[in-house]
Amino acid sequence: MDISILLIQSLNAFQYGLLLFLVASGLTLIFGIMGIINLAHGSFYMIGAYMAFALGPLVDRWLGGGFVATLIVCVLLAGVLGYFLEAAFFSYLYHRNHLQQVLMTYGLILVFEELRSILVGNDVHGVPLPAWLQGSISLGGVMTYPVYRLFISAVGIAVALLLYWIISRTRLGMMLRAGASNREMIGSLGIDINKLYRLVFAAGVALAALAGTIAAPVSSVYPGMGNGVLIICFVVVVIGGIGSIRGAFLAAMLVGIVETFGQVLFPSAAGVLVYLLMAFILLCKPEGLFKQG
Repeated sequence: MDISILLIQSLNAFQYGLLLFLVASGLTLIFGIMGIINLAHGSFYMIGAYMAFALGPLVDRWLGGGFVATLIVCVLLAGVLGYFLEAAFFSYLYHRNHLQQVLMTYGLILVFEELRSILVGNDVHGVPLPAWLQGSISLGGVMTYPVYRLFISAVGIAVALLLYWIISRTRLGMMLRAGASNREMIGSLGIDINKLYRLVFAAGVALAALAGTIAAPVSSVYPGMGNGVLIICFVVVVIGGIGSIRGAFLAAMLVGIVETFGQVLFPSAAGVLVYLLMAFILLCKPEGLFKQG
């Protein structure tokens, strides 16, 4: 493999892994800390992408802020949606069994898909790249790499550092870790665990929508786009260790490398390599790469 091609594929793997982390970090917060099997998490990724398509022209016309303003508006709206969804539906699932969680969240997938069909139809849509991110950088010779993909990587790194700081270094993170370990005990200390979980769920939805929003210009916007992302993100969460942000980050990087280079080197077997990786890691470390926390 030529060195320039190796460099491009390495950058692609890094960018894809960081995009996976954006979605998986929200899933690991909801799944690991709150104990909810949320099959609708991929739908929040889809909602972010469709909001980028539908709200982009409106935000540009009303606020004049372009892509960055659209990104902020989409993330804020997704957070508000997550807050009210937790209050209306997910708050009743904490003491229910996993089958009831699966059934209700699968029902939400159907609701979101039907609403998407009614509101924006079933066509494939494109989201234009912002003008200031349309260029490419030279990698030597005739090889170039899009600036927008580097922007996705930068957003992923920034979110990873922010999440690590919040969970490891702040009082909020301390409450989250305590609430994940013993919900009743933290409630007896005077902390409103229900409000805390509501904020966590809103943050998880906002992270998934953020990933969908920034992925829309490079992946298009189409029906069912969250289904494949959901499956691979569950793989990331399981490999990294349920509830571990740093585990989700490392697992997303591994999955990004295996899937990207697998499609180049072993195209006929690329679809199973990620699952073989998961099986191997779970055989060696049944709890995943990192324990919860």
